[in-house]
Amino acid sequence: MQSRVRCLVASLLVASFVVAVAPAIASDHADPVTLVTKETNLTDLFFFPQGDQYVLIFDVRRNLTDPPPYSLSGDVFQVNIDLHSRLNFDNAADRARFGGTIVAPEEVRADATITVQLADSGALKTAEITGLSGQDGIRIWSGVRDDPFIFPPFFKKNVLSTVMSIPASSFPPGQQDFILWATTSRDGKQIDHVGRSIRTQLPRYTGLLPGEPEVNLLPPNQQVAAIDELAKSRNRVTNFLNKYTQTAIVIPVWQTTLEMKAFDLLTPDVMIYSSRFPVGYPNGRLLTDDVVLQTCLAGDCLLVDLSTRTGMWPRATTNDKPFSPDFPYLADPWPSSPEPAPTAKSIVPLLIFIVLLLLFIFTVIPYWIGYRKGRRRGAAAAAAG
Repeated sequence: MQSRVRCLVASLLVASFVVAVAPAIASDHADPVTLVTKETNLTDLFFFPQGDQYVLIFDVRRNLTDPPPYSLSGDVFQVNIDLHSRLNFDNAADRARFGGTIVAPEEVRADATITVQLADSGALKTAEITGLSGQDGIRIWSGVRDDPFIFPPFFKKNVLSTVMSIPASSFPPGQQDFILWATTSRDGKQIDHVGRSIRTQLPRYTGLLPGEPEVNLLPPNQQVAAIDELAKSRNRVTNFLNKYTQTAIVIPVWQTTLEMKAFDLLTPDVMIYSSRFPVGYPNGRLLTDDVVLQTCLAGDCLLVDLSTRTGMWPRATTNDKPFSPDFPYLADPWPSSPEPAPTAKSIVPLLIFIVLLLLFIFTVIPYWIGYRKGRRRGAAAAAAG
């Protein structure tokens, strides 16, 4: 009986945690890490050819409506480009999900970097480029623009964008394959990461249980090992949930939201682009790519569900503003307006309350009932004697 009670308590705790935490994380056009400020949040990475140039865009600061100034002091944004790692394109599933297969993910490292700091206005403050030639021909612009993510919860919102136009001649001659990722650092410490869209921002990649790694805080060459560790940890939870009938209601939510998937295990969170194939997600990313749908077709449908939960029909498949054919390509920003006060708050007090309530129900009350019954039996025995 006691083991069943413990199982019920555990299942209730798991259910409350999954139901409360998962939607909060999944709804974020961001990665599931605790960020120092909203400005440190990397939201998107784009890479595509444009004539004799390559266009590279990264965005930060989701849900932006406030006017400047912003809190950007001390934040360093870096785009990393691996030009040496060997890619294989024989696995159709990997091509559909990631753009290809990285032969040796543990050897991924940056051969070229573009490091950017932004002024509190959102404009470009400094840019340092390594590993690329013809740097005088590289064009960089930063500022406030419409959020290009094709996802209704972020329509009519802005982001801080950095747009680069890089001559193809800046890369080594004959360069066909590119692996890219971007990071945010503060005081020399990485605090956010973006690679392929809708990857490590999914809830299952965040460290939920004690000892689990934060994939978003690791370089790509360490991510595969960390993802494997996450998978083993989540499998232990899955095995526990599968043991008991009381936890059956939790299993579908757990498996679709927080359990690692088999295709997660061998590829770090990076963007792959190869000029061998037409550009378009997941082979690079165009501004017009409906990555929410394309990711769903490859096995991750959480954001499709979130984009349709209001009942809007049909689901939006294009941006809320047209993109520009000219540099910097992104749509003009929406008018500034004061951002509403945040409504989200820490779930910790609620979880503590649930734990204490369950402890009270399953320990204090049974003890009190037993105590009362014992007293009655004692009194009855004394009277009979």
